[in-house]
Amino acid sequence: MKLHPILAALRKHKAGTVLIALQIALTLAIVCNAVFIIGQRIERVNRPTGLDEGNLFLVSQQWVGAPSADTPEGVEKLDAMQREDLAALRQLPDVVSVAPINSIPLLNSSWTGTVSLKPDIKLGGQGNTRTAYYFTDDQALSTLGLRLVAGRAFTASEVQHQGFRDQRERPIAIITQQLADKLFPQGSAVGKVMYTDGGSAPTTVVGVVERMQIPATGSWGNDFAWHSTLIPTRLDANFSRYAVRTKPGRLDAAMRVVAPTLYKVNPMRVLDDDSVRPFDEIRAKAYRADRGMAILMGVVALILLCVTAAGIVGLTSFWVGQRHRQIGVRRALGARKVDILRYFQIENLLIAGAGVVIGVLLAVGLNLWLMSHYEISRIPVLYVLTGVLAMLAMGQAAVFVPARRASNVPPVEATRAA
Repeated sequence: MKLHPILAALRKHKAGTVLIALQIALTLAIVCNAVFIIGQRIERVNRPTGLDEGNLFLVSQQWVGAPSADTPEGVEKLDAMQREDLAALRQLPDVVSVAPINSIPLLNSSWTGTVSLKPDIKLGGQGNTRTAYYFTDDQALSTLGLRLVAGRAFTASEVQHQGFRDQRERPIAIITQQLADKLFPQGSAVGKVMYTDGGSAPTTVVGVVERMQIPATGSWGNDFAWHSTLIPTRLDANFSRYAVRTKPGRLDAAMRVVAPTLYKVNPMRVLDDDSVRPFDEIRAKAYRADRGMAILMGVVALILLCVTAAGIVGLTSFWVGQRHRQIGVRRALGARKVDILRYFQIENLLIAGAGVVIGVLLAVGLNLWLMSHYEISRIPVLYVLTGVLAMLAMGQAAVFVPARRASNVPPVEATRAA
C-alpha cells in the first residue's frame, strides 16, 4: 500500500492528527514514569527485613517521673526498672523470648552512624560506611528470628548498659552479611576489628547475621538498607522498647496481657493504644505512603490510557464517517475489505509513531525533572521501550473497531453518497 494517499489525507486533517499525536506523546511520558515509580515502590515494599515477622510484636512505653539518665544513679535506677519489665514479660505463659531494643526494622526511628576499619575517621570521612545501630541483649537473635550465618550470638555476661546519651566503648558487635561483605570483602568478618562512629576503641565482630534491615524506609536509607550493627547494650532512658516473640498462634493473647503485666510491675508509666503493636501493623504503617503512591500512579496511568484510547477511537470513527463516499469509491474500484482495514491501521501507526517519538523525549525529560526534585532514579531504557510498544499496540487495538466498520462499507455507498 502506498503512503502518499494516507499522508495526503492526514495533511487535510492537521488539527486532529497533531492533537492525537500529542496526546499519545503525553500519555507515553506520564505512563512510563508512573509505571517506573510503581515498580520502585513495589520493590521497596517487598524488601525482606531479615526478621521472622510472625508472632512478633513491639512494646513501647514511657515512665512517669523517671530518674534522670544524665546521672550514674539515675542510669542504674532506670536499668533496674527495665530489667524488672523484662523479667515480668519473660514470665508470661505465651511468650517465648523478649529483648530490649532501641528500634526494629521499618519503625522509622533510627540510630544511624558509621563503621570503619581505621580509628578516628569522622562522619563523612573516607573509609566510613553508614550503618544503623540496634542496642539490645543476648536474646535479640532468637526474639527477632535473625539467622546467624557466622560466629556466635551474644552471651548474657557480655551485655552492658548505659544512659541514652552516654558514649561507651563497644567491645563486640554482630553485623549483617551485607555490611560484612562491604567491610571485609576478602574473607570472614568474624574476629575482625572495626571502629564505630569515628572512635578509637576497637569493636570486634563476633557474629554475622544473614540480613537485618535498618529502621528507616525512606529513600535516603536505600544505600545502606541492610547495613545493621547489633551492640549488646541496654539503653537507659525515660522510655523503653521491648521486642517480644510469642508461641505460634498466641500473638493476640500475649499482647492483651502486656499492659496489665507492666502496670502491675510499675504503675507510673504511659501505655497508650499504640504502645503494643504487632509487627505486621508496623510493616503496614511503614509502607502506607508507598502503597498509596503506587495506587495513585496506577489510577492516573489507567485513566490516561483509557482517555487516549477513546480519543483514537473517536477520531477514527469521525474520519470513517467523513470518508464514507471515498471508501465506497475505493471498494467500487476493487479495493478489498482488508485493504480498507490496513489503510486505517497504517494511518494510525503513522500518527502513533510520531507521538511515541515525541513521547520518548518527554519521558526522559520528565524523568530528569523528577530526579532533580524528588530523588527518583534514572528510568531504565526497558521501561521506555516497553511503553513505546504498548502505546503502538494500544493504538492498533483502539483503531481496529472503527477500521473494521470502514472495511464493511459496501461499494454501493459511492453511488448513494453521490
